[in-house]
Amino acid sequence: MPCPLIHLSDHLAVYPGPIHVGILHSGGCALLIDLGDGAALDALGELGVGSVDRVVFTHHHRDQACGAPRLGPAVRIGVPAAERPWFDDVAAYWNDPASRWGLMDWHPHHLMLVEPVHVHETYSGGDSFTWGPATITVLDTPGHTDGSVSYVVDVDGRRIVFSGDAIYGPGQVWNIHSLQKGTVTTDYHGFLGARPQLVDSLARIAGTKPDALVPSHGTIMTDPPAAIAALVERLDACYDRYVAIAALRHYFPEMFADYAGRPGHMPIRAGKAPPPCLRHIGTTWVIVAEDRSAFVVDCGDPAAASEVLKLIDSGDIRSVEGIWITHYHFDHTDGVPDLQRAADCPVFADRHVADVVTDPLAWRLTCISRIPVHVDHPTRNGESWRWHEFRMTAYHLPGQTLYHGGLLVEGDGLRMFFAGDSFTMAGIDDYCTHNRNWLGSGTGFEYCLALLARLKPTHTFNQHVDLAFDFTDDEVAAMRANLTEREALFGKLVPWDHANTGMDEPWTRCAPYEQRARAGAQATFDLVVTNHAPEPRDIAARIALPQAWGGGTGDWVRASADAKADGAVRLALRVPPDAPPGRVVIPVDVIYGRWRLPQITETVIAVE
Repeated sequence: MPCPLIHLSDHLAVYPGPIHVGILHSGGCALLIDLGDGAALDALGELGVGSVDRVVFTHHHRDQACGAPRLGPAVRIGVPAAERPWFDDVAAYWNDPASRWGLMDWHPHHLMLVEPVHVHETYSGGDSFTWGPATITVLDTPGHTDGSVSYVVDVDGRRIVFSGDAIYGPGQVWNIHSLQKGTVTTDYHGFLGARPQLVDSLARIAGTKPDALVPSHGTIMTDPPAAIAALVERLDACYDRYVAIAALRHYFPEMFADYAGRPGHMPIRAGKAPPPCLRHIGTTWVIVAEDRSAFVVDCGDPAAASEVLKLIDSGDIRSVEGIWITHYHFDHTDGVPDLQRAADCPVFADRHVADVVTDPLAWRLTCISRIPVHVDHPTRNGESWRWHEFRMTAYHLPGQTLYHGGLLVEGDGLRMFFAGDSFTMAGIDDYCTHNRNWLGSGTGFEYCLALLARLKPTHTFNQHVDLAFDFTDDEVAAMRANLTEREALFGKLVPWDHANTGMDEPWTRCAPYEQRARAGAQATFDLVVTNHAPEPRDIAARIALPQAWGGGTGDWVRASADAKADGAVRLALRVPPDAPPGRVVIPVDVIYGRWRLPQITETVIAVE
């Protein structure tokens, strides 16, 4: 059923569906601002509208535009000039391996159309045009996406700004992960990196002195200055709490020069020399036993494997007897198969890590490698074994990534903890929301810090850093207190029932993400929802077929997700018998509690 319209003036209404759609109407015709899933088209009769003349979009995300196939060929499409390729040349994105593997940048984002729409006009900041009784002015408002625009509509004596996803409501944004953007380096190191852009965009919006703001998601705001001021204040507070214990300060101190010495910011620890039983190569630590046998922690590329083998040639080590993988990122795993073959040794990894590295095709995660790794021994949390004079204990360590392990190596009075990329002397490595590093008691870095407090290692190691370090009990307690404070602060920044839903980009995902299937065969997959809320949530999902496969949607399939747990819905489709070979992107609609999320995620079918 169509949603009741919200009338802002005689000639301007809003359809409040999953996406707010602006409807400027005059003489039985309409101009739409954004489109969502197209359900707004069913409500136009209420306004006496018989045809749509034009649709203009604020940004390229699929939930803004997935209803485009319902538009007739006479409807003119206008888009932000900077994002035109993400409307009319989407195949260039989906066919680019850089959009699938490695993944250290997310601009543009994979929440984009799976099939192109024809673009008639493009707009940039400062452009202006009239339509019926209205004047529409375009503002460049990057932040949520690089090319986002807002539309200032002057009509019936009122000024209304359609602001896309620049703001959700007073003091809130739709999500945090879209603000991941690189400044000094790639997007990967840019937690809240789009914040300065977004703040500038919000100031540009405020400068138009609008009577109201209409966001793509959220609440219509009738006091724009107060709504914007509250958001800027919260963004600043959240970023300050992030910087206070950011491990990235060790790698890129120039990024945080303005924050040096702030009250409540943890000083950066000095490093200390590693014990003589260790060697460091790139992202690899080599543990050497008294008999010169070696156990390797990570191997980031074939060159690193060659360097480890040179240690054998030089007589520094006698043999490699095992490899531990701390986490799935390509710069820690790509050399493992070469070293595994050359040394004829087993590979160990936490079972969460093993799930990813053994079948990377099934996952879409940041820094993921396309090279599968055979794991001989997936470890359980707390599993121990003896290796020469050392005792090794494997732990699940969901810090820098959810799919991460830590290895405690004890011997000769040492308690060496190999923490992958989860800590540096400056704090915690949570600079990338796409890694799935969560907030909350007993999860994410809070869990990892509690583990450090219990294990009390004499030396902690980051795979990229050639020095050891440790934290005092007071520093561990301060970092845990910071995370507790953040859970509340970030929870206020987003409208969801927990901060993690706004931060955790893959909280809705398809498993497997990609699979091979023959034409005419059935393909099945799960739509997985991570329910970060403290209560159970009802969930539902359905397939949205691309037009090349007939279009339309499947039936809703319903399930539930327990509190703080994953819930799954099993979906199935049949590949058309005449489907040509190639990769086809299949979007999925999701309902989560009260939220309807059109085409929020996707799976990929590689037709053989």
